[in-house]
Amino acid sequence: MQVVGKEVLVSKPEILVHEAGDQLATPRPLSGVPSPKTTEVMVILTAKQGVTLDQILRIMPAEIRATVKLYLEGKIRQWYSKGDGRGVIFLIDAETADEARTVIDTMPLSKEDLMDHEYIPVGPLMPLMALVGDGPGSPAIK
Repeated sequence: MQVVGKEVLVSKPEILVHEAGDQLATPRPLSGVPSPKTTEVMVILTAKQGVTLDQILRIMPAEIRATVKLYLEGKIRQWYSKGDGRGVIFLIDAETADEARTVIDTMPLSKEDLMDHEYIPVGPLMPLMALVGDGPGSPAIK
């Protein structure tokens, strides 16, 4: 784990955790491990410690409208509830965590600073490259 200001790089270098309003650092890939092209950014939003259900519910109608609008604009590709009921997971159409943050910062719960954010750039599963012959020592499929 590496701390950069209030930002924490957690276990995998492509995972960024920050508090709303902090700058995002550029994740660094592990040496020698190919990095996939980022095709989406997974954003995990969790209610901050001490935030009450009443605070969330007061803003929820506006949050739902904003979520649907961003979905219809193609910026949110998928969304899920967290299993613990304390937040959501969005897959955002973005190539960087900064782009995804720009989208999330427009949402009412984020504007009210009620949520912690975790940004995880994701892309194609890299071991699949071996199946199509694009990796070192990989067999070519014909």
